[in-house]
Amino acid sequence: MSRFDVVALGELLIDFTNNADSEQGNPMFEANPGGAPCNVLSMLGNLGNKTAFIGKVGDDFFGRMLKERVEKQGIDTTGLFLDSEVHTTLAFVNKLPNGDRDFSFYRKPGADMMLSAADVDRVKDLLEDTKVFHFGTLSMTDEPAAEATKLAISIAKKNGVLISFDPNYRAPLWESEEKALDAMKYGFEQCDILKISDNEVELFTGLKDVEAGARKIKDEFNIPLVFATLGPDGSMALYGDMVVKKDGYKNPATIETTGAGDTFCACAVDYICRNGLKDISEDMLLTCLDYANAAASIITTRRGALSVMPTRQEVEKFLSE
Repeated sequence: MSRFDVVALGELLIDFTNNADSEQGNPMFEANPGGAPCNVLSMLGNLGNKTAFIGKVGDDFFGRMLKERVEKQGIDTTGLFLDSEVHTTLAFVNKLPNGDRDFSFYRKPGADMMLSAADVDRVKDLLEDTKVFHFGTLSMTDEPAAEATKLAISIAKKNGVLISFDPNYRAPLWESEEKALDAMKYGFEQCDILKISDNEVELFTGLKDVEAGARKIKDEFNIPLVFATLGPDGSMALYGDMVVKKDGYKNPATIETTGAGDTFCACAVDYICRNGLKDISEDMLLTCLDYANAAASIITTRRGALSVMPTRQEVEKFLSE
């Protein structure tokens, strides 16, 4: 038995989400703990998994707040380092009239970018004793974090750990689209489980047909299992020659979509942790997609993600109703 079910590496930051306007007409932002990898771990913890995080925050008010919140979610923080020189990364998330989000990042540099290969080496035992290692592209925008990410993947793969990857493309954080595509390609080459959004499929392949684009990525990089999310329209899974689709739950109580993809990703990874990657049937994939779609729908009714992920009981109640 592995010590951990899932270990993740990457960004841990504050998402300032726009809640309302003040009496003076000024936007008011709430400081929510965020960052895709820890959002995923938080939901995985709610589903009964033992998790650990590797990353870096500033040794400042926000960094200490994040460490406290991550630990409150039951995530092991042995691999969370505090940087005394670089501040915690901040992201301001503004909801647009069409429901999309506009991101403004304060990260030039941010502490999450400062994670080094030496840091990873200090906690390599986390990577040697887990079922799944999960990462995204944002730890590869800059050095030294890019080198740290690649070392972590190398250690995990040497120990037979399954690799989970979510590109989580955020255009403002990349020097160029070309560099982002290179990082996505690297992730595709390494992973056993891919969670990718419809817009990321189109970005990488140029194909508007999400199924065709996801199939192209799966076949080109020989990825065993691909999950493609379609926003409110649901999701699909590609495994072997199968393509399984499940409609989403369009929730009238939705207020924002921050964390929906991370919630979906966590549920998909949880399913593989429990069932493995071999001999997955169509019915199993349908069950997985339905559960993940439901959990993602619930999180859209809440502000933030990391601290307010739905519980297993909430998801099951949602599905029963």
